[in-house]
Order: sequence, then structure tokens, then C-alpha cells
Amino acid sequence: MTAAAPFTAGRYELAAASASAPSLVAEPLPPEAAEQLGTAFAAIDPWARYPYPAAALAGYFAAQEPGAPRFALRCGGELAGCVGVRLNWLRGPYLQFLGILPDFQRRGLGALALAWVEAEARRGAERNLWVAATDFNEGALRFYERHGFMRVAPLPDLVRDGRTEILLRKRL
Repeated sequence: MTAAAPFTAGRYELAAASASAPSLVAEPLPPEAAEQLGTAFAAIDPWARYPYPAAALAGYFAAQEPGAPRFALRCGGELAGCVGVRLNWLRGPYLQFLGILPDFQRRGLGALALAWVEAEARRGAERNLWVAATDFNEGALRFYERHGFMRVAPLPDLVRDGRTEILLRKRL
């Protein structure tokens, strides 16, 4: 019997690195969470700085796209954030979205979610893991670099004129 393809399980229990750290559950993002997440993320950077409308973010979260699953992240049963992944992108998945809601930040949940995405990519024998962050989002750039990503290319005017996205790669 072969193992299920990466990112296809109905629920993932993401164990914390230590007993004192919170655990996290990743599960397919339910449509009813899309509006809540869209509103919440539209109010915080980097999405507020662009600005991204809440409805556009909610539309992304609610979309059902083959090869681009979205996952709700729950901590203690509460909605804590979400992850969106584009599969089969340049010999590995592209992390389209990783967001932790403000009440859950600074608890290591982003690192836990990123480690899960990487583990799923490795399980699928992928060569790379990709992500992009806006050049003004220095916290995100530091976060990804701290987790082994390297800057590979600036992408000026990709999302908005006058803004540059930084493409980062982690070789798996």
C-alpha cells in the first residue's frame, strides 16, 4: 500500500517541538472561515499596506483549486491562521500564503506550520520549497531566511506597480 500524496490528508496534527509550545492542527479550510480570515488579514501588514481588500483575500481563501490546497490552522480548537500551497511549481511547492492571526503570533505557530509544509514537500520527494515576500516585509524575509530560505530573485511590479516581491528558495 502506498502513502497518500503530500497535502492530501484530511487533518494534520502538527506536534510542537516542546511540551510548553502549543500544538497546531492543519485541516482543509472550510468556506465559512474565508470571510473571517479575509477581514482579519486585510487589516494587518503586509496586506493592509498594499492594500488588499478583505473580499479579495476571502475569495482566495474560499477558492477550491486543484493543485492549490488551502488549510485552516487551529490552535486549541480556535482559528489561528491559514496556509495556501501551490503544488508542482518549479520542482517543488510554492507557499502562496502563510498567515497567523495577531492573537496567535509570537508563539512559534508560523515556524510549526512552515516545518509541516517542508515535511510534506520532502515526503513528496520535492527538490525545492518556494515563497515570496514583499521587500518591505522585513519580518517575513528574516523569518524565511532563519528557516533556511535564500533570496534568489527580486520581482519588481509583480503584485503592484512600485512594489518588489523577493522570491526565496529552500533547497530540500
